[in-house]
Amino acid sequence: MKHIEKGVGFKHLPSDFIRDMSPDNVSAGLVAGIFGLSAGVIHISAGTAAGLDPSFIMVWVISYFVINGIFGLLVPSYYRLPLPMANSIPGALLFAAVIPQVGLGPALGATLIAGAISLVAGLAGMMSMVMRLIPMPIVMGMVAGILLKFGTNMVTPLENAILPASIMILTFFFSARLFRRIPPLIVSMVAGILYLTATGVDLSGIEFSVTFPAFVMPEFTMGAFLAYGLPLALILIGMETPAGVGLVKGMGYKEVPANGITAVNGFATMISAFFNLHSTCIAAPMTGICSSPEAGHQDRRWVAAVIAGAIFVICGPFYGYFFDLIKTMPGYFIAIVAGLALMRVLTSALSMAFAGRKHTMGALFAFLIATSGLQILEIGASFWALVLGVLISLVFETKDFEFIRQIAHEPSA
Repeated sequence: MKHIEKGVGFKHLPSDFIRDMSPDNVSAGLVAGIFGLSAGVIHISAGTAAGLDPSFIMVWVISYFVINGIFGLLVPSYYRLPLPMANSIPGALLFAAVIPQVGLGPALGATLIAGAISLVAGLAGMMSMVMRLIPMPIVMGMVAGILLKFGTNMVTPLENAILPASIMILTFFFSARLFRRIPPLIVSMVAGILYLTATGVDLSGIEFSVTFPAFVMPEFTMGAFLAYGLPLALILIGMETPAGVGLVKGMGYKEVPANGITAVNGFATMISAFFNLHSTCIAAPMTGICSSPEAGHQDRRWVAAVIAGAIFVICGPFYGYFFDLIKTMPGYFIAIVAGLALMRVLTSALSMAFAGRKHTMGALFAFLIATSGLQILEIGASFWALVLGVLISLVFETKDFEFIRQIAHEPSA
């Protein structure tokens, strides 16, 4: 445990939470929570495309919110940092695709092993080495590539829904300029909701339902581990932690518990394996929302992550209802809110990726690959953005790696 970074702890949590609450971090937490809830659509789409049973898909999604929400309450509270928890989207796509091939039990067994590998990596303090092998410009190039689609999705509605899109976007900027005490994201969301109400959103098809996570015993096969468990472990260690740490550091935090995050990712993923869930880890886009300047004073942004976790826990069992509610909203509503929330994070990621003189080619390829959305061996673009970005930088920018320079300057025996 000596490699796990210590946090503030839970001793004064209730009083600290009340003390640090502000309109800014509450609004950021609400936006992050709503954004996270909307991500359940990705799981439903992936599961449906893979031919999975609809009842399993709903249990999978509800486990995603409840379990990740519990850890989303604990982790930011312990470290007093904006570290919201969700799950790996690349891992979700891979999980849905592999179940028809190996079966649910073996897939969950592979999840359990992947979580154990991540836990051991964190406990052993391996993340400092991983972060040295994956330089920050390349990580931020990958992050910028992932976030770019949120920016383009924000402005695309100007083509077919110019009036509501213009109202929401312009309201955000005007309120940021004129009403400094009111979070512009909240003003933009209210403006969008008022427009939807005035134009008559149909809520008649929404049905109330309650579902809870279901316990299941994983099974173990070597085929499932090689096809899914090993790639998931690499994603958790080599992509999810660096992306989350990079985002938080990009927002001005100097000390971020990379080993602690990796260990929690692993332990929580092991728990997830018993509840039909493929992973639990730090949530990169939600981290961007909770750690951005829009979330208020830097020392108080952790409250936003806790609020996002609470939204997950509360809304998870009722997700069938909330999913129907989200479906009634035009697609541009969530797209614009998410894009506005992540603008500052995107500019910071681009700056960290390309403002310096080191690893620029690796960062560029990481950015382009993450933007492209390509899949190789059914593993998503974000993972390959890091792998190929580092490889290109090792070949063409060898001297930019600090550990290689140290080796080159070591006197021979």
